[in-house]
Amino acid sequence: MPSRILVVEDEAGLRLALTDRLAAEGYEVSTAEDGEEGLRRATEEHFDLILLDVMLPRRSGLDVCRELKQRSVPAAILMLTARGEVVDRVVGLKLGADDYLTKPFAMAELLARVEARLRHGPPSRSSTREAYRFGSIHVDFQSAEVTRGGQRVDLSAKEFQLLRHLIEHRGKVLSRDELLNDVWGYDAMPTTRTVDVHVAGLRRKLEPNPHVPEYILTLHGLGYKFVG
Repeated sequence: MPSRILVVEDEAGLRLALTDRLAAEGYEVSTAEDGEEGLRRATEEHFDLILLDVMLPRRSGLDVCRELKQRSVPAAILMLTARGEVVDRVVGLKLGADDYLTKPFAMAELLARVEARLRHGPPSRSSTREAYRFGSIHVDFQSAEVTRGGQRVDLSAKEFQLLRHLIEHRGKVLSRDELLNDVWGYDAMPTTRTVDVHVAGLRRKLEPNPHVPEYILTLHGLGYKFVG
């Protein structure tokens, strides 16, 4: 069965271009012209991936993303944002979007990201949990907030997304390449060094002793494993 993709985009020309190209690649494509229609279709029908524009009539893409995650809709979400709208990208990732692409974009890059998200497969069951606790750390997936001993911990959007992915795959060894592909959305850029930097950031903010981690372990030559 071909993967099903919902394109939620109000710009008619772009919506048609996306539909034609994705269909030519063998995907089954449906469309919605505004946020309300997109939310309705995404909750009433099954889709493997949703291309969701941020700026939509009737209801914004960010609102739609938040609602879909609250309803535990399992489809991956790839958000389309305007050039330079960093806030939208950060908020979208914290709300649970799996990836984002800035307009204007090359169709080849969009196809690569779509393929990467679909190859990753549907989120694991644990991703639908509202919260998770390990040690003195409490992670609220609905509000995208993390606390340590009751005190809020400020994580970047990518740090939060990485933490969520580690929790969803706790006990499993994840290579740096896997993390790049699954968290950053595609494996061409950035480099595996980026993974190390973000893991170090999480350890500094969450581990009792970042130099002797208890939760995010390094398996030399293999990658990382979360055991919280």
